[in-house]
Amino acid sequence: MRSWRRGIKEMDLILGPFADAALADLSGDELALYDALLEENDQDLYDWVSGRATPPLAYLPLVARIAAHAGAR
Repeated sequence: MRSWRRGIKEMDLILGPFADAALADLSGDELALYDALLEENDQDLYDWVSGRATPPLAYLPLVARIAAHAGAR
């Protein structure tokens, strides 16, 4: 639900489909990291996923996975 109800529509359209398709395959640690990622500011998230800014190192693999999923649609 938190993936589909973000502050900006762009993040709804990026995180919602990712959550629907990939959350079941994430490990417990990855799910905890995803939960922490959802606490971040939507504008920062959008910049990270779109490649406009580099995410914190802890988020880098997860953000890359989200960006790849968004690009595959």
